[in-house]
Amino acid sequence: MSQTPISDNHAAREQASAQGAATASQELARFAAGLRFEDIPADVQERAAACIADTLGCVVYGARFPWSVATAAYARRYGGQGACTVFGTAGPGIAAPQAALANGASAHAFEQDSLRYPGAGVHPGATLVPVVAAVCQETGADGRRALTAFVAGCEVLFRIGAASRHTSEKLGFHAPGLTGPYGAAVVAGVLLGLDATGIARALGIAGSLSAGLLAFTKSREGAMVKRLHMGRACEAGILAARLAAEGYSGPETILEGRFGFLDTYCRDGDAGRLTAGLGSEWETLRVCMKRYACHVTPQAAMQTLRELMATHGFAGGDVASLALGMSEKVASHHDIRQPGDIMTAQYSVPFCVALALYRDPEDPRAFDESALQDAAIADLCRRIDLTAAPDLPSAWSARIVLTLRDGRRFEALARDYKGMPQTPMSGADLRRRFLLLTEEALGTRAAADWYEKLMRLPAEPALPLP
Repeated sequence: MSQTPISDNHAAREQASAQGAATASQELARFAAGLRFEDIPADVQERAAACIADTLGCVVYGARFPWSVATAAYARRYGGQGACTVFGTAGPGIAAPQAALANGASAHAFEQDSLRYPGAGVHPGATLVPVVAAVCQETGADGRRALTAFVAGCEVLFRIGAASRHTSEKLGFHAPGLTGPYGAAVVAGVLLGLDATGIARALGIAGSLSAGLLAFTKSREGAMVKRLHMGRACEAGILAARLAAEGYSGPETILEGRFGFLDTYCRDGDAGRLTAGLGSEWETLRVCMKRYACHVTPQAAMQTLRELMATHGFAGGDVASLALGMSEKVASHHDIRQPGDIMTAQYSVPFCVALALYRDPEDPRAFDESALQDAAIADLCRRIDLTAAPDLPSAWSARIVLTLRDGRRFEALARDYKGMPQTPMSGADLRRRFLLLTEEALGTRAAADWYEKLMRLPAEPALPLP
């Protein structure tokens, strides 16, 4: 499909703005402000509720890590008194922006939160759900309003990500830190009852609150900061919506205009995607859950290798050689052979694939410090041949050539994995994953009860908490 040059997009949008036509942010705001629960199809509601539940499970699990504890301590220090829960810590409630900061960082703390398929540099769970939780607690919004706000945020967030054509990371930005404030601002704006003008202003403000660099991918340590990008996006969204409610304004051409998001942070944006299919094509159905506690890029390869192991009866120690043909971005951004900490290891495709051959990756506890020190995993991580391959079904697919020490050889195409929209987890899979994330902290009965309430969210008088 041919794309309109970005310079032509600028000219067309600026002319339309001069003539009084709505800009992209104004169109998106009008949609979000007017969205009613009754407008949302049943399958979209179901996907949204599953993402909300899954993310809250990720928050509970992620709150235990030192980087989450540090963020929560900061939030409590400056959050004052408020109605909002910081998961994983004892104490009274705090103000919404700081609670969203802490819970957003915890949601992304262990690389388990959701994203979009095809990839677009967005994390709907970690950048939207903590805002849903905080502002619902602050305002007393019920389950129907919570779900409506999440869907509105997701529809806007995903379109902005798609319009970027996922090119921000080629320039060194961590895309979810750039896109997240927009979706978070929409969620907060809907829950605060802003009209279309207010939400458009919030989007204009959010554009000046984007942040996140990929320097951690080329460093021995420092991947803690990746978690902060999600928390800051959540905090920024509430800030933007609250300022907009007070009459504060931001540029109406923040997305497609000169020096706006697409012009500044993207190499090859497509402004037409910002509003394409708005209200008729539901982007929320593109929500993609993760199966394993690592970056999304190795997940299909890991699942396929685990299936080969189960079918043919071999283990990691039997592997003589392993070659992976993956996308150019994987080869350039995720080929990390000696990660300095477990967070960087979760971003490394060779490390995660090697781990899957020695440990059960469905258990997030498999990704601990002992894995980083495991000599067998480290050895296989170094020996994996990772190259860029053309004509893959998706950016997350992999061509696998595996040779065992006994001479057996296997070739496979890892096309997708369980959790993607085309191969979704079953209800039983989602429940099992939620319990795996939460029962250690909450107890099995309390975790199961909480999950059931979250999955019937529209019937709940308030956002259920454990």
